Amino acid sequence: MHAACLGVIWVGWSWGAVSVALALYLVRMFAITGFYHRYFSHRAFKTSRVTQFAFALLGASAVQRGPLWWAAHHRKHHRHSDTEEDVHSPRHHGFWWSHMGWITSPANFATDLEAVPDLAQYPELRFLDRFDILVPIVLAVTLFVVGGWQWLVWGFFVSTVVLFHCTCFINSLAHVLGRRRYQTGDDSRNSLLLALVTLGEGWHNNHHRFPGAARQGFFWWEVDLTYYALQILQRFRLVWDLRPVPQRVLDEA
Repeated sequence: MHAACLGVIWVGWSWGAVSVALALYLVRMFAITGFYHRYFSHRAFKTSRVTQFAFALLGASAVQRGPLWWAAHHRKHHRHSDTEEDVHSPRHHGFWWSHMGWITSPANFATDLEAVPDLAQYPELRFLDRFDILVPIVLAVTLFVVGGWQWLVWGFFVSTVVLFHCTCFINSLAHVLGRRRYQTGDDSRNSLLLALVTLGEGWHNNHHRFPGAARQGFFWWEVDLTYYALQILQRFRLVWDLRPVPQRVLDEA
């Protein structure tokens, strides 16, 4: 995947190809942050079965495995954050392992369905989790058919690799660099830069203080594009019951 990005040397660039790459980055990042993370992992809001599956498909196209796998590992991360049992803790396993080593290790390929019984009840999600590679293949083929090699390289490979690393920065950098508002029992930190490139996930210390909230930017000056997008979806009744941050948590700040 990373090596394929070198294809930009041969295919060149165009505003169309770069625009497709940016659009697919934003849409798929929202599927990861809004649904893989805040919905599937933390149940921070409610939605319909159809919408749930639609965004699970979009999330799978980001090549970060299936929604059940993602949620199961993330729930375990919160139970054991920055302890030896946390599979991607920089404190215990080093920066590069926490960034991407753990996700490429066969030891972490399996999905612990017992960790996500609320999600495992849906056969369509189990199917998607088992055959998650099909979605990226369909996306890649579609981009090639529509826009040729240039769209494939920019829209799929470049966009996906940048998306992958920006997501992984939350596991690595967001536990190393930034400010700590709350004295949580881990190393989570807040970072405006990470919040901007991940549509709001950079307010990681906030998130570890109250993981169940639909928003991670707890205050108006903390930009959280994922939360703004969820509010728009709520207006169209595609999602509802966005869980707020309790006043007691805000008062602690």
